[in-house]
Parts: sequence; C-alpha cells; structure tokens
Amino acid sequence: MREISQQAVTELKERARSLRCEVIKMLGKAGSGHTGGSLSAADVVACLYFWEMRLDNANPGWPERDRFVLSKGHAAPLLYAALAEKGFIPREELQSLRRLGSRLQGHPDMRKVPGVEASTGSLGQGIAWAVGMALAGRLDAKDYRVYTLLGDGEIQEGEVWEAVMAAAHYRLDNLVAIVDYNGLQIDGAVDKVMSPLPIAAKFEAFGWNTQEIDGHDFRQIMQALEAARGHKGRPSAIVARTVKGKGVSFMENGVDWHGKAPNTEQVERALAELAVN
Repeated sequence: MREISQQAVTELKERARSLRCEVIKMLGKAGSGHTGGSLSAADVVACLYFWEMRLDNANPGWPERDRFVLSKGHAAPLLYAALAEKGFIPREELQSLRRLGSRLQGHPDMRKVPGVEASTGSLGQGIAWAVGMALAGRLDAKDYRVYTLLGDGEIQEGEVWEAVMAAAHYRLDNLVAIVDYNGLQIDGAVDKVMSPLPIAAKFEAFGWNTQEIDGHDFRQIMQALEAARGHKGRPSAIVARTVKGKGVSFMENGVDWHGKAPNTEQVERALAELAVN
C-alpha cells in the first residue's frame, strides 16, 4: 500500500480547490449548468486524477491507461476542469462551456474531448459502459483499471443494478464504482423521491466489496482507493458521503443548486470563499 503523506494530502486539497474554482467560473460564464453535484464530487475526482489513475495527456488513447467514466454526466464541468488541470485540454477553453460550437457541451462527448472515455448524461448508462470496459480489459489481458462516478439519485435507475449484477457475476476486480452520496437530486431529497437506501448494503448484497467513507476526507478517499486496488475477486464500490455544493457556504445542502448556475455577484462571493478555504 502506498504511503499517504501529508504533502500528498495538501497537494490534493489544492487540486480540489482549483477544480471548484474552475467549475464556478465556467458555470458563471455559461449562465447554466450543474453546480451542486460538480462541487460535491471535486475531492473524489481530484484523488482519482492526481493520485490514483494512470494517464498520459500526450496520448489520450494510450491502450494501457486507466479509464474514468462520469456516469453522472451532468457533472461535466467538474470533468472538464480535471482534464484541463491534467493537461488534456487548454485551461482557457473552459470558458467556452455550453457555447454554440464548443466541444465542451453540457454533457461530455467522447468524440470531441480528449480524455473523455464515454458520452454520458442518460443516467444509468455510464456504469454499464464501465462494466463493459472492465470486461474488455480482462479479455484483452490488460491491467488497466476502470473507475466510474455515479450520483445517488442516479442509482434509482434499474439499469444501474443490472450492471452491478453483471460486474459481480464476472468478478470484475478491475472495476471501482464511486457513489457521490450528497443526499439531494433535482426534485429534492433522494430518500424522499425514491429511496435507494441503504446504498452500501445494496452493493454488498449484489456481491461487491463495499466501503463507506467521508467523501471530503482525502485520507479516507485515498485509503479506500488503495483498499479497492488490493481487493481481488470482486468489483469494489465506494459510497462517498458528500455535501451538495461543497466549499461554497450559500450553496451547501441547497437542492436549488442542483442545476442552477451562479450569477456574477455569486461567482465573486464563491471564489472569495474558496480562496481562503
């Protein structure tokens, strides 16, 4: 198991802060998009892109690369921010989010954006795609790993559980599913709209190696990824308890920020808060 140093944690915190700042700026510029769920998953995505995954920004199609599938495709601003931070796309391109003719659409397009592994947005399909990638890796005798990030509202979709069942059946231990469990979806509280609880127990019942963590504790995220890497014979699920709109006080735990972009004054307030946190 890799040593988790304080320096690594500090660097990841700064990466996550940078991702959140870029999300706020690009959504403010676009005037539309999904803020809350992009901010809630920023710490997990920072750990994936700058601690866990094997990638080469100079060769996005490198056959040995690890794969990341953003199953909750509406959090595309966070993915674009990570790709820019990692060097796959120019940082200045982030300001073209959702503009006519931009390749940075409201949901990611694998045909246009380097580093995007799957065109997602129709909820439930991303994890199914990830299962296929993991199975292909095994059949091709490759040692790459596949990671997919789901929303807690997304797991209300039946297709998710078909994919979960298939992954367990084929014992895909090269697959890790992470659930961004922030408790809120577009119509309200997840447990009131259509409760998927208890999430961890459901994955466990389907035959997955399952962990539940604080999705804003970098050491817990890193330790969970390490434990998943070392687990053999079963796919791994990490249920990450998070806060919708994390990092911006007036957005945190606000369901109205699921699909709303900040105005100019709110962008300035949010960036000021992120600068000192």
